[in-house]
Amino acid sequence: MLELLHLFSLFLLVLLGFYVFVAEPRSRANQTFAAFIAFLALWTTKDLIFWNFPEEGVLPPGLWVASSFVIALLMQFALVVFAWVFPGNERTPRKKAAILFSPGLVLIPAAFAGLLWQDVSFSNGEFSISLAPLAYAFVIYVYFVFGYGAWILSKKYRRLKGSQEGQQLGAIVWALSITVVLKTLANIVLPFLGIYGLLPYSSTFVLPGVLIYAYAISNFRLFSLQSALDQFRLFPITYKVALSIASVAIISFAVFQIPIVWWAFRNGMDYDAWRKYLVFSVISALIPNLLLVLLIVRSISRPLQRLTVAAVKVTEGEYGTEADLRKSNDEIGLLADSFNEMSRKMFSDIEELRKLNEQLIRTEKLAALGTLSAGVAHEVNNPLASISSLIQMIRRKEGIDEETLDKLELIQTQILRISRVTKDMMDFARARPAAKTSVDLNETVRASLRLAGFDKQFQQLSLVTEFDELLPAVHADPDQLQQVFLNLLLNARDAMPDGGHLEVATAANGSLVEVSITDSGPGIRDGDAKKIFDPFFTTKTTGQGTGLGLAVCYGIVTAHGGKIEVESTETGSRFSVQFPTQRELGRDSADS
Repeated sequence: MLELLHLFSLFLLVLLGFYVFVAEPRSRANQTFAAFIAFLALWTTKDLIFWNFPEEGVLPPGLWVASSFVIALLMQFALVVFAWVFPGNERTPRKKAAILFSPGLVLIPAAFAGLLWQDVSFSNGEFSISLAPLAYAFVIYVYFVFGYGAWILSKKYRRLKGSQEGQQLGAIVWALSITVVLKTLANIVLPFLGIYGLLPYSSTFVLPGVLIYAYAISNFRLFSLQSALDQFRLFPITYKVALSIASVAIISFAVFQIPIVWWAFRNGMDYDAWRKYLVFSVISALIPNLLLVLLIVRSISRPLQRLTVAAVKVTEGEYGTEADLRKSNDEIGLLADSFNEMSRKMFSDIEELRKLNEQLIRTEKLAALGTLSAGVAHEVNNPLASISSLIQMIRRKEGIDEETLDKLELIQTQILRISRVTKDMMDFARARPAAKTSVDLNETVRASLRLAGFDKQFQQLSLVTEFDELLPAVHADPDQLQQVFLNLLLNARDAMPDGGHLEVATAANGSLVEVSITDSGPGIRDGDAKKIFDPFFTTKTTGQGTGLGLAVCYGIVTAHGGKIEVESTETGSRFSVQFPTQRELGRDSADS
C-alpha cells in the first residue's frame, strides 16, 4: 500500500511539474515551481526506496537522513526564489541570494559527512535517530529560509490584495501554511517525541499544498475545462514528444520487458539467465527506440525541413511560396500558418508595389511627354496655318488646271491630318483643372453612349447595358469622365469594324464604383496590355490613331484617384474604370 502511494505521489508530481512548466516555460515563476517539484520528486523517490526496500540496503539510513536535510533546504531555496520573482516575473536579486544561501555551503557538506546525527538505524521496520547539535542549527536555518520566503509573499499579498495577483498570492500563502504544518508534524514534532509512524508518509503530505500552489500560479485554471480546451486547441510540441516517449516506454515495458524477465529468470538468476536477459533486452530496445525516432522525425524534423525549403525559395524571389504541411495545433503548425500568411502577404504587397511603380513611371512619362507635345504642337501648328492659307489663296486663282487642284486638295487633306494629330497632342498636354462636382456615373455613361450613337459604325454594334441604379455618387469632372468613356466606346467600335457585341455595365465594389466596357473584338495580346496606356502606343493601322487617346484617359482617371485596367476575355477585351465613392473620399479627408 505504501509503495503504491509513493508511486502515485511521484507520478502526480512529475505530471504537475511538467504541465505547469510547459504552460509557460519562459516564466521565472514556472521555472522555479518546476525546480521545487523536482526537489520534491527526489524526496518522494528516496522515501520510496528507503521505506519500501529496506532489506536491499540500496539507500542506507545515514544517506537517507542526509538527503532529507539537503532536499528540504533546497526546496526552501526554490521557495525564496519564487517569492522574489512572482508575480511580476522579476529577476532574482543576486546579492541577497548569495548572502541568504551562503550557510548552505557549510551545512550541505556537513549533512553528507554525517555531522548532523550521532546515531541512526533502521532494523525490523523500526527507525531511530539521535541528532547532533548541528542538526538543530540546520533545522532552524531551514525554517528561517522558509519564513523569509513566506514573509515576502505575505508582503506582496497585502500590497496586491483585491486583485487577481493578490488572490494568487493568498492561495499560495495558504498552501505553504498547510504544507508546513503537516511536514512539521510528521518530520519534526512526532519524531522528536519518538513517534516515527507518519515519517514514511510525509512525502505525500505536501500534495494538497502543491496542488493549491500549482492551481494559483496557473491563474486558477489548473485542470479546468477551459484550460483543457486551450491545451487541446494549442497542443505544444513538447507535450507531443513527452507523450511519445512516455507511451513508447510504457508500451515497450509491458510488451517486451515483462515477458523477457519472466522468460529469462523463470529457472533462477544464474549467469545464463542474466545473459539471456541482457541480450534480448538490447534487441527489444531497438524496436521502441526506432519507433520513437520515427515519431520525432515525423513531428519535428520533416515539418521543419519543408519550412526551411519554403523559406529558401522565398529568399530566392519566389514570393508567395507556401509550406505544404499537415494541419497541426502545435508550435510548428502555428509557425507554418504564420509563414504561409506572411509569404502570401509579401507576394501581394510586392505585386501592389510593382503596379504602383508602373503607374508612377507611366505618370512621369505622361508629364514629360505632355510638355514635349505642347511644344511640338505649337511649333507645327504655326507653319501649318501659313501653308493652309497659301493653299487657299492659290486655289482661288483663275486658270489653274484640274491636276494642280487635285494636288492642292491632297496637300490640304494631309494638312488636316497633321492638324488632327497636333490637336490630339494639345489635348494630351493641356492640364486643365478639373471642375469636380457630385457625379452620377450612370448618367455620364448614358450621355457618352448617346454621343457615340450618332456614329453609323457604332450603330451596327449589338449593345447590352446593365446599370446599378443604387450606384453611389463620385466626386469628379463630368466632362472629363465623358471624354474617357466616349474614347473607350469609340475604341471598342474600332476593334469591331464588322460589327460585334458590346457590354457596358456599372456596379458598386466596396468603397469603389466600377464602369466596365467589354467588346467581342480580337482582344489584346499580353505584351501589348502592359503598354496600351503609354503615349503614342497604338495597335491601329497607320493613320487610324495617334496612340494618345488611352494615355489621356489614363491621366484623367488617375487624376481623379481612380484606376483603369484592361484584360483579355475569352471573346474580346474588357476595360475596367474604378473611382472612389464620394462618401469614401469624404472619410479619407476627415481622417487626414
